[in-house]
Amino acid sequence: MFRGIAAYLGLAVGDALGATVEFMTPAEIRHEYGVHQQMIGGGWLKLKAGDITDDTEMSLALGDAILSAGKVEPVSIAEAFSDWMRSKPKDIGNTVRRGIVQFRRTGQTEMPESEHDAGNGACMRSLPLALVTLHQPWTQAQAASRLQAHITHHNPLSDAGTECIMQMVQAAILGEPRTELEWLAHDLIQRYPPFEYRKTRRDNPSGYIVDTLQAVFQALFATDSFETALVEVVNRGGDADTTGAILGMVAGAHYGLESIPERWLQRLNPAIRSRCTEQARALYQLANQGHSP
Repeated sequence: MFRGIAAYLGLAVGDALGATVEFMTPAEIRHEYGVHQQMIGGGWLKLKAGDITDDTEMSLALGDAILSAGKVEPVSIAEAFSDWMRSKPKDIGNTVRRGIVQFRRTGQTEMPESEHDAGNGACMRSLPLALVTLHQPWTQAQAASRLQAHITHHNPLSDAGTECIMQMVQAAILGEPRTELEWLAHDLIQRYPPFEYRKTRRDNPSGYIVDTLQAVFQALFATDSFETALVEVVNRGGDADTTGAILGMVAGAHYGLESIPERWLQRLNPAIRSRCTEQARALYQLANQGHSP
């Protein structure tokens, strides 16, 4: 359970740290901050220190929908996403907006498959699925992942990347070694070669799921602590709130709660810190009650 909480807090910390330098290049970050490693807010969204973005907000909306329904139910999730969009969030991706608008207009919870929808939006919010399906056979967990993902993102690369991150989080929560996480990344590459991350450094990663996960894998596997991995990935700039959020959830689960620097946890918005902790506990409890997604 504590690794699940660490994954949630890692998600939020990574989101809040990365948001400051989102859309900046590594050179711009160096010029402005040297090494960006303090949770100071700002950025293009002009956040308060410790505030989060759509990555954490959508994860919490997804978790709330699962807990309310007692299972992974696409209409409940789509309604939760719609309510979230109605709240006028600080930021929302175009693919996410399009999927929610379709649901509002038609009631459909699956977008048509599209080669243009290989963004990282489904992956960034996948943590609740990793927790609630922790003890389910992988085929069921995979089906649950696609129910939520396809509300906005229906693309094979998006599915594969999202599912790989879910598997990494689950393996880490269950105490598997780092070599297992590397094996999962290499298995993804075997099936989808564009994800190859060992040849070229991925700086300034875009919202394309391949760019995102290349940066995450490089930072995760080239470092040996939560802090060094997260600082490494957000200083690459680009879609830094999302690379930070995704790396944060995996590294949090892998390194554990005690690995997350106290200075970041203390700066994190207290209401978000509390919601993340409570939701992680509730999803873990639901997973252990044997509810089927």
